[in-house]
Amino acid sequence: MLIEARLFDAAIGDFPEHLDPLLKRIFQARGIVDSAALDRQLSCLPQPAKMQGIAAAVARLCRALAAQQRVLIVGDFDADGATSSALMVLALGAMGYQYVDFLVPNRFDYGYGLTPEIVDLAQQSAPDLIITVDNGISSVEGVAHANRLGIDVIVTDHHLPGAVLPAAVAIVNPNQPGCDFPSKSLAGVGVAFYLLSALRAKLREENWFQQQNIAEPTMATWLDLVALGTVADVVPLDQVNRALVYQGIQRIRAGHCRPGIKALLTIAGKMPQRIAATDLGFALGPRLNAAGRLDDISLGIQCLLTNDPDQAMRSARELDELNQNRKIIEQDMQREALAIVDKIPLSLNGDVPVALCLFQADWHQGVVGLLASRIKEKYHRPVIAFARGDNGQLKGSSRSIPGLHIRDVLDAVATKNPGLISKFGGHAMAAGLSLDEEKLPAFEQAFCQQVSQSLHVDDLQLKMLTDGELQPQQLSLQTAALLRDSGPWGQLFPEPCFEGIFRLQQQRIVGEKHLKLTLSPESDPAKSIDAIYFNIDPADWPNFQAEWARCVYRLDINEYRGVEKVQLMVQFMQAL
Repeated sequence: MLIEARLFDAAIGDFPEHLDPLLKRIFQARGIVDSAALDRQLSCLPQPAKMQGIAAAVARLCRALAAQQRVLIVGDFDADGATSSALMVLALGAMGYQYVDFLVPNRFDYGYGLTPEIVDLAQQSAPDLIITVDNGISSVEGVAHANRLGIDVIVTDHHLPGAVLPAAVAIVNPNQPGCDFPSKSLAGVGVAFYLLSALRAKLREENWFQQQNIAEPTMATWLDLVALGTVADVVPLDQVNRALVYQGIQRIRAGHCRPGIKALLTIAGKMPQRIAATDLGFALGPRLNAAGRLDDISLGIQCLLTNDPDQAMRSARELDELNQNRKIIEQDMQREALAIVDKIPLSLNGDVPVALCLFQADWHQGVVGLLASRIKEKYHRPVIAFARGDNGQLKGSSRSIPGLHIRDVLDAVATKNPGLISKFGGHAMAAGLSLDEEKLPAFEQAFCQQVSQSLHVDDLQLKMLTDGELQPQQLSLQTAALLRDSGPWGQLFPEPCFEGIFRLQQQRIVGEKHLKLTLSPESDPAKSIDAIYFNIDPADWPNFQAEWARCVYRLDINEYRGVEKVQLMVQFMQAL
């Protein structure tokens, strides 16, 4: 483990004089040198007109509204897809569409995206228009099938496109060729929000709301959904996404959110007034995702759609139960995966291979992505975990490490080995693929070879970047609140973490595998501060022989019985 401080140049940056020097340092280390880039108001967002395809999509939606055609939303089976689907149904309904429904078929029966099989299923409800959310950019065959059946398709997506685009009425995706929209990091729910904002503006221009005696909806009403889907999908928090997430969190804190989000927060033991982006990502997101992983994401969508608090709570409890089941399945799979890795021959340096491909016949399709993530975190290697699908196919889910664009690696493998991969798609850090089971050994060899060519040896060294040291007086509630309120923090805009040497005053195990600590900073031995280190390795901690330790930590505010105290959330600890 290498611990390094993030680099910044104190001489660079156009910041207000009143900005705390610690924040200035943190922002500069994340590439922000202009106070304008810190704007989190909706006024800083680029206009929807900049997104290619949005005018054509709005025109088709206006025709559907004028004729009150049937509109069907086809979403993805994760939290981004769930929030996108709920957003579309709610906003279109508020704008006067009378026939709007959603369809998210079981992922194990129908596969990913708008497949021809899903189009056949959709046809049973006789839609005039299908709108995909968080999927569709790779659905060439599905869109073609819909066209043959006389069903128009609008694709809204954020995934990277392939060489061929679907022949849809309109494609709204900032990552499609020729799109000049300045943010390429929107989640699927962010793309849907932009399309709906453009539609609302067009209907206002045509006096639709006045003519129909409909209250013009305020798009900010649904920013709670946008914030949840954006954080849960782990997209980079550029300025656009930070503004959307910040505004959504502010609404949740003020109590202006969907009953389903309130219910999920209650189930997770979170107070709406105090939530941060991490709560959306680690408390709410997994509960929504569990429905799509194990059962049917429709349960999550219904939880977000309902206006009945009692129904929302019942749905939230079901989602929580599914999430508990998911944890049990994942833990069993993780033990099995670690046993597999233990049997892999190590290099001369004692390292695991440059990439890991893992497969066991009874692994759950819906959980292999989480498994790949856990193994990646432990070994700092790109990982693909496979489970059996249908018709002799394996379904793989991959997670990458910084420095390796995993979708580009799969693309290179497919190009060099025609027919080896049946299909693939995804992002820089995560991707999915399918291949015939008998081709797994050949794929593993080709994949590891491509990773070796694409990665530098330094990329395989696990590094932990920090924001340097804090002075003892900065280990305070005031500093913790300042950092909390300067977010949202997340992907590619990481929450500040710090390093320092501390005396170990007390250490004890709580909750089976967490270490509760009392620490004193080296430069102020008289000061005591609480800390907690989650999911410790029992082989390393507690260590009663150690008097000092080097810690990497985040500042947190712990509230107990109405009393707030600063607490260190330890990310890594090394005995000295």
